[in-house]
Amino acid sequence: MALPIVAIVGRPNVGKSSLLNRLAGRRISIVAPRPGVTRDRVSTTLALGEGDDTHYVELVDTGGMGIEDVDSLTENVERQIRYGLSAASVVLFVVDAREGVTPLDRHVAEQLRQEDKPVLLLANKMDQADVASELGELTRLGFGEPLAISATHNRNIDELLDRLTDALRHLPPEAPSEPVMKLAVVGKRNAGKSTFINALAGEDRLIVSETPGTTRDSVDVELEFQGRRLMLIDTAGVKRKKKIADDVEFYSQHRALRSIRRADVAALMIDASVPVSQTDKNLVGVLIDEYKPVVIVVNKWDLARDVTTGEEFADYFEKTFPALSYAPISLTAASEGLNVRQTVVLAEQLFDQARRRVTTGKLNEILRGILQQRGPSHKGGTKPPKIYYASQVATEPPTIVCFVNDTRSFDTGYQRFLVNRFREHLPFPEVPIRLFLRRRE
Repeated sequence: MALPIVAIVGRPNVGKSSLLNRLAGRRISIVAPRPGVTRDRVSTTLALGEGDDTHYVELVDTGGMGIEDVDSLTENVERQIRYGLSAASVVLFVVDAREGVTPLDRHVAEQLRQEDKPVLLLANKMDQADVASELGELTRLGFGEPLAISATHNRNIDELLDRLTDALRHLPPEAPSEPVMKLAVVGKRNAGKSTFINALAGEDRLIVSETPGTTRDSVDVELEFQGRRLMLIDTAGVKRKKKIADDVEFYSQHRALRSIRRADVAALMIDASVPVSQTDKNLVGVLIDEYKPVVIVVNKWDLARDVTTGEEFADYFEKTFPALSYAPISLTAASEGLNVRQTVVLAEQLFDQARRRVTTGKLNEILRGILQQRGPSHKGGTKPPKIYYASQVATEPPTIVCFVNDTRSFDTGYQRFLVNRFREHLPFPEVPIRLFLRRRE
């Protein structure tokens, strides 16, 4: 069962994203002093109440209602707001207490009356308790006495949580189901990440446009896929550091990279219509450093399939991304729905591989065969290299420790050889393997 939705709405720059971050207890939405930063619906799970009376809700931050987007995405933003409102069980209507009622506030109020939803009116930016402010005029919006809060300074947030809990008491407590796999969709700008996720979700969950940089926040989208609950993480397009123009782009990129760390598998989105860029290569470096299973998703294949073949692309990637030679490749056209679901099936296979474990006996049987094929070379100044035995000590990623007589006797070339041979014989051939050498004590 889907969780009840609590939607945060209001005109631009009243503190909606700050409120979501305050209620969540962590930074999820990007906060900036300029209007129009939030475009998509950004959500998180929030627990209300205690013990058996705990209610879980999906808290949703929406874009500023009535804004003229600088990239001509106004209608897209408004559509996302309407989606959020139509699904909401309760609405948090945020206004700026310092500015009183504005024409845009009245516009928002009119839209909310048409939805006929329970509404909590919040007068935000009441940063000091002794500041005199005329809140009485806010009652003219038609939603009763406003609650004075400060999302920035945590004022009356506990009171807000109590009121929100009361507004949801008529709903049965519902515990959230944990997603089985978190799949981060990453890539440079305009590669088709949001289109890919919308194709899976079956709705316009994310704003899609030809404008690079449309997605700013990292947006979590949960869905049911072949009986398993998945979380898809849409990320902002990554660009080279020297081309980051402002704080919004900086935080967008930072959260995109953070999403890689919290994901189980990454879908690396490559635009088939343009050559691989340095940004793509830098992103591959991050994925390798984080030991993340990767599906290389060649998107917009419909624009390239008449001039090349899948085999040629595979050869091209093997030369361009040699450190990801083990990663599977999926040729997709997200706008047409081509191979989108098959890509998720691939990701689930990698997720399962990364959690597999082999016994010490089986691992050492394989190790003996590898050593017979090629043992480590002996270089002067070190002891003759010897591997006593190996053990898998962790999963996600599969982590193998080889106990040796002297770690200095094994160069990186031989360690790479070991990992490649392990990958050939162990039940995780398409995911990164972490190898450690330890001196036997």
